[in-house]
This record gives sequence, structure tokens and C-alpha cells, in this order.
Amino acid sequence: MNEFENPDHWDVAAKHYQQTAHPFTARFAEAALARVSLTSTSRVLDVATGTGALALAAARTGAQVLATDFSAGMVACVAAAGLPNVEARVMDGQALTFPDASFDAVFSIFGVIMFPDWRKGLKEMQRVTKPGGYGVVATWQEQGAATFLLLGNIRRKLFPPRIGMTMPEAVQALSDPEDFADALLTAGYRDPVIESVTHDYQLQVAALDEPDTLFGMSPDWNSLNDTDKKSVIAEVRKMAGDQLVFSIPSTALIAVAKR
Repeated sequence: MNEFENPDHWDVAAKHYQQTAHPFTARFAEAALARVSLTSTSRVLDVATGTGALALAAARTGAQVLATDFSAGMVACVAAAGLPNVEARVMDGQALTFPDASFDAVFSIFGVIMFPDWRKGLKEMQRVTKPGGYGVVATWQEQGAATFLLLGNIRRKLFPPRIGMTMPEAVQALSDPEDFADALLTAGYRDPVIESVTHDYQLQVAALDEPDTLFGMSPDWNSLNDTDKKSVIAEVRKMAGDQLVFSIPSTALIAVAKR
């Protein structure tokens, strides 16, 4: 089992993810949300919610939101926000326990792409979407984003013979917009529209003083020895130069489809 397929991994990482990744992924969640009109009568499902970037943003529109994740630690972070129109449940997105056609909009922001059977995840999203409703899915392009993307690039430069972190199968399978659209059509959605969205991850160079906090979620970091880690940090500092903040452009594909 890959680490990212283990709920225990995410239970442990939840608080760290909330502090480091959530603020950045929230920017893509807002971009996804802007592509669908919601009202106070809308029922929204967020599949593999993580710490709730999409769910909490959708709740601010007044919609009724149900957030699911297979990690109890992640679900606890969403519940702790205390929003009255958000319910959070532990649930496997590959086997949703909802009736058919239950939600006006079903989102998965960098979630379903992590599933062992991501095709089943897409089909489950489609199954619980109401006719005329929307499915919205976001995936990273190529080698991921933010510190994961940076580390992967540096590893390939400094240690070319070594095998780095294996990205989830869906990231590669859906990295081409036509393939992404085909996957949504196969899942039962229609009229998919795929758009590229890029935001810069702002790496605070001062955070390199505590690199385990900055990079600790990445297997590309944890698999390095102390000497190699020092080499990576030196390379990041070299890339940053005199900048106090180092920008890492990170691109996602956001798909919107109808049922």
C-alpha cells in the first residue's frame, strides 16, 4: 500500500497538513467553487475533503455541505471549524453510503486522484450527483505542486539515479485535458470542461531553518539521509538567491461536468 492510501498516515499528518497545505490548496478550491453557482438550498458533497478547504468555502455561500474523508483526523479538522451548515463524516469515497442523485454539486479537490481505484471514485461521484447537477474535480499536473514539486525537481537534479516519490496513478492518467474529459465521460458525466489554473506557492526562505516542518510530509524528503538533506536545502537557498520568499508555480487542472 502506498503511504497516501493509508488513513493512518493522514490521521497523523492532519494538523500539519492544515497548517502547511490547506492555505495553498484553498486557492484552488476557491477557483473550483467559482465555476459552479450555489445557493442556500444547494446540497453539496465534498469527497476526500482533507481539512476542508472546499467544504468550508462552499459553506460560506450558504449551501448545505457534507464533507467526507477516509481519515478520521482530517474529518476532525473540518468538524472543529464548527460551521452549522457543514457536516463531516468518515467515509470511503470509493463506496459512498448515499442514495443515488443526492447532491446538487459534488466536489473532489485533489482527493479522488489519491484513490487506489480513482475510476470507481469518479463513478461514485457521478452516482450521487442529481440530474442536471455538477461534478467538479481538481488534479495536479505532472509532478505535483508546491514543496512536493520543488523536492522532486531537486532530487532529479542532485540524485538522478535515484527513484523519487511515485505520484498517484490518476495524476498521470488525468494530466492531459482530453484524457481527463474522457475519464469523466466514462464515469457517466457529460459536457466536461477542463481548465488550467496556476498559483504560486510562496515558500518562506526562513522556513528552511526547520526543513522537517516544511518538507516533512513528503516521502522524497523522509527518504534522504542528513547529508542529502543539507544538499537539498543548499540548492533551495541557491535557487532563492536574495529573495525572502521563493515562488513555486504550481498548476492544477479543474474539471466541471454535468450529470
